[in-house]
Amino acid sequence: MGSEGKIKVGGIMAASGLATVSILSLPDRPDVPGMILHAMGGRNINIEFVVHNVDIEGNGNMTFCIDQKNLETALEVLEGVKPLIEARGISYHPNVATVSVFGPHFRERPMISGLMFNALGTAGINVMAISTSISSCSCVIEADQIEDAMRALHETFEAPHQVTKFAP
Repeated sequence: MGSEGKIKVGGIMAASGLATVSILSLPDRPDVPGMILHAMGGRNINIEFVVHNVDIEGNGNMTFCIDQKNLETALEVLEGVKPLIEARGISYHPNVATVSVFGPHFRERPMISGLMFNALGTAGINVMAISTSISSCSCVIEADQIEDAMRALHETFEAPHQVTKFAP
């Protein structure tokens, strides 16, 4: 398929060498996200992607991506804060990637996220988490699906820029 009919975006990015960590069934308290992220930063663990929500029972769940090399330390940190934040569980995936579509003016183009996730779904790529901003739509996928995801996104969008960060 040529670029005719494709939606123009600023670019498509991908990053591998990541792990996700999820803190599950948190109380819905205003201090909890800050406690978690402050503890991670205190151990020099950079958060590359984060999503937090509250479920139907009023429990919070937070998932974030970190560099794989920090996974063991992150789990130690979270085990230390788990009783303070009254979390019921911690889970992780040690080998994930993120893919993102970015560009200006997403506010005026509401079809971008739908096209993105239709393309990924049609390619058989399971999305583990989604995070958006005014200028980007990102998701976490299994690392071994990064090439298929990038192919699907490039078939869907006209993107002048591609940035791919693969693990060293």
